[in-house]
Amino acid sequence: MSTPERYQPIAAPAVQSTEISQATAVEQARAVAEVQAAVVVAQQVPRDMNRAESDMRYVCGRLSMANRAFYSVPNRGTGPTVHLMRELARIWGNIQYGVTELRRDDVKGESEIQAFAWDVQTNVRSVRNFIAPHERMKGKSRQKLTDLGDIYLSNQNVGARAVRECIATVLPTYFTEEAQDLCRTTLENGEGEPLSARIDKMVGAFSGIGIKLEQLETKLDRKRGMWTPADVATMGVTYTSITREGVDKAEVFPPARTTAAEITGTTTNEEATA
Repeated sequence: MSTPERYQPIAAPAVQSTEISQATAVEQARAVAEVQAAVVVAQQVPRDMNRAESDMRYVCGRLSMANRAFYSVPNRGTGPTVHLMRELARIWGNIQYGVTELRRDDVKGESEIQAFAWDVQTNVRSVRNFIAPHERMKGKSRQKLTDLGDIYLSNQNVGARAVRECIATVLPTYFTEEAQDLCRTTLENGEGEPLSARIDKMVGAFSGIGIKLEQLETKLDRKRGMWTPADVATMGVTYTSITREGVDKAEVFPPARTTAAEITGTTTNEEATA
């Protein structure tokens, strides 16, 4: 005699909770209120364009700003750095900008990043969403990044370049172009410092990163005694790109020629009397 099977109720599918924590709700409300407050303040206290232009001219006339104003990368050209664009956004006023890492996928080795700039007063907004591989170029090949610190720095570096473009989109073209012209003039004039002293500083700075005078002369295609203020300004941009923008100096300068004297530690008669 068979035993009747007992009825087994089918378990209801698990329902994923859509509830949010109190802290998350508070943060969401705070973010909304912050945006609303920014719009109200921008409308009530609009930017003073005359003051902004005056401040821009003052800042771009300082050598400390001009030294960080441009980048130069082989095969990718030259242009204003993110440091200059952030400073111009601060001076222009009523602008918000930033970088957000939306998603990180360690399996695929990539991150989804959003960069934005928003002119709160005119409601002009520029947003860029893109995928950043966890890789970096080493020579002409790609190198995988696995260290968390390296991945973070790589994402921030890529995001900073995107923010630079977003800020340039919302700022008036005349404002950014005049700022760049003033920074170039400041680099050439050097705030009144004699050209010889500026050349000495430049040669010493490059020597500190392993670049010899011969390499500088080859790069500029003329001897040290023929360098102009424009040459010093150009090499200043190159130095900044190497030390602050991460450009490989081997891509910028040809390798220095090693003399027999440097190898043997002796000096030939011709070199001694040169």
